[in-house]
Amino acid sequence: MDLREAQLKLKLPDEIAADMFRDYTRKQIEEYISSALEVMKSQGRVRGSALKVTEELNKILAYNQALIDLKNNSDKERLPLGIGSVSVLGGEYDSDRKIDELRQLYRACVTEAFSSGRLEDDKVAALNQLKNIFSLGNRETEQIMLEITTKVYRRRLSQVVSGGDLEAAPSKAVFLQNLCDELRFDPQKASEVHEDIYRQKLQQCVADGNLSKEDVAALLRLRVLLCIPQQTVDTAHADICGRLFQKVVDEAISAGIDGYDSEMKAKVQKAAQGLRLTKEAAMAITSKAVRSVFVNYVKRARTAESRTESARELKKMIFFNNIVVTQLLADIKGESPDVSPEPSKEEPKQDEEDEWDSLETWRKTKPSKELEDKLGAEAQSEITLKDDLSLRDRTDLYRTYLLYCISGETTGLPFGTQIVTKKDNREYLRLGQLGGILGLTSKEVVDVHRSLAEQAFRQQAQVILADGQLSKARIEQLNELQKQVGLPSESAQKVIKSITSTRISGAIEAAVSQGKMTIGQIRELREANVDLDNIIAKEVRENLFKKTIDEIFSSGTGDFNEEEVYERFPADLGIDVSKAKKIVLDLAKERLSNSLVQAVALLRQRNLSGVVSSLNNLLACDKAVPAEPLSWSVPEEVSDLFSLYLKNNPSEEKIARLQYLLGINDSTALSLKQSVKAGAFTLGVEEEEFIF
Repeated sequence: MDLREAQLKLKLPDEIAADMFRDYTRKQIEEYISSALEVMKSQGRVRGSALKVTEELNKILAYNQALIDLKNNSDKERLPLGIGSVSVLGGEYDSDRKIDELRQLYRACVTEAFSSGRLEDDKVAALNQLKNIFSLGNRETEQIMLEITTKVYRRRLSQVVSGGDLEAAPSKAVFLQNLCDELRFDPQKASEVHEDIYRQKLQQCVADGNLSKEDVAALLRLRVLLCIPQQTVDTAHADICGRLFQKVVDEAISAGIDGYDSEMKAKVQKAAQGLRLTKEAAMAITSKAVRSVFVNYVKRARTAESRTESARELKKMIFFNNIVVTQLLADIKGESPDVSPEPSKEEPKQDEEDEWDSLETWRKTKPSKELEDKLGAEAQSEITLKDDLSLRDRTDLYRTYLLYCISGETTGLPFGTQIVTKKDNREYLRLGQLGGILGLTSKEVVDVHRSLAEQAFRQQAQVILADGQLSKARIEQLNELQKQVGLPSESAQKVIKSITSTRISGAIEAAVSQGKMTIGQIRELREANVDLDNIIAKEVRENLFKKTIDEIFSSGTGDFNEEEVYERFPADLGIDVSKAKKIVLDLAKERLSNSLVQAVALLRQRNLSGVVSSLNNLLACDKAVPAEPLSWSVPEEVSDLFSLYLKNNPSEEKIARLQYLLGINDSTALSLKQSVKAGAFTLGVEEEEFIF
């Protein structure tokens, strides 16, 4: 009786029957696993135990394959449920404590798979089955495979190198690729192995701090054999040789001004030449170390309690650069320190510098030929703080030392007084060297000197020009001051102009605000090149325009010049033409009806000259904004206004326009004109004589 028949006879549910069969098969492989582990643990005591471990694992694989074949090839109706590939899931080895033992067995199986020196297809299939039986994840099995494959690849690589097979191969790359294919090893991982081998060889060669010709030849041979790219080689040298070189550079820098002696020089030269670093790599390492020291000097200078203390810290940095860094770079390059570096391409032309040679402080920073010969070597300016500090920070440090050069060292006395105790013009030469350390261009340095000279000139010029007025004596005084600070004439004139403009601007704005200045005076100032747009606020200028237009509409002349109002006035005041037109139109509309009301009121008061002026204002508003006829409830008063205006002998154009605005028809107008001409017009009282 088979298992299926027994299940049916006992009426056992399919699910329970399948679980019972899987439990049975799992216990079978657990016995094999336990046996394999027992053998593996006794490897150190029993000879040939590795082979026995493999035999036990092969039993697991054979048992699993038999179950798979039985499921695929037999009559499925007669097969017990649950038959198929077996797994440790749900059993004794399905726990975190046991998983490490399964990994060890898998590792042993992988190791055995490479026993022939290559990885065959059947071995790969067996390993996949074992991974599934042990329920191991892809990541952990891939990691195990990578570790073992790497070891096997290293061993095979050592064999083909020592045996000469790789060197004899016509194509090293093809040979290595075939080796990777045999072991199913990722070529990228193989490249990492090659790099690691090269690095190990390089570390052995530089153990004594020097790369001999034999070492270089051996490294070159290894690089060719393993097809290592030049970039990888350079990176390895920069890392390994760079670390050794950096130790020497740090030691030289930490030795300081007094410790950089002949012994240290020899050590630096040996490291620079013996480690065979590229000049760029050596300079990068040195630059980083030197700039770190420079930054520390700058930090101390910034936190100093006084400008003098700050300048002393900067002076220490200058001495460190001149004595240690300059010599260090010369030893690294194998040059004499008195060889001047090539001028920077960013430096401006000499003609641009000559323009500012009148600045005394700038001129002093450039040593004469005689002084250069006495000083000897020129300080290095290749390593700078240009990329470590902002331009503002660098110029502030330069300005601090410049002020120190000008004032010298001072000592405080009681009651807050100070005296100069030490002043040396050689500080200006150190100032020029500081500019090099800070990475300032000639233009940036000149800008600092210029701004300081302008500041000194401005402070004294403001005292001289306190009232904003220039006289011949004051001009001579300013010229003498200009020579003292060495400021170019053009810059001095700009300062003088700004001072006088500021003084004048205050007076102008006050006059405009108080109504003491007319557009005509504004026009004269603009013709004199006074920058009125910056001196007088836009709102103030617009108010002056409005006030002027209001005066035109209340002048009593009846005149309105569109060209002057819409073109010249806006140009004089620097206001927008469209804005000016809007101001005129709004004001004209407002004054138009008011002028008629005012004229009638003055008529009733018998103020005849005032009546004529009001009617002229009405006409002026009408010229700005042509109006429709105005209405008035008392026709007799309208006739009196017209008749009174006729007695003033106005132009025919004004008479016609007033007739239209007052709404008087032609017959009435003719009658009124004849009455006035005949002298028959009267207001009932004796009219006062007036001349408009």
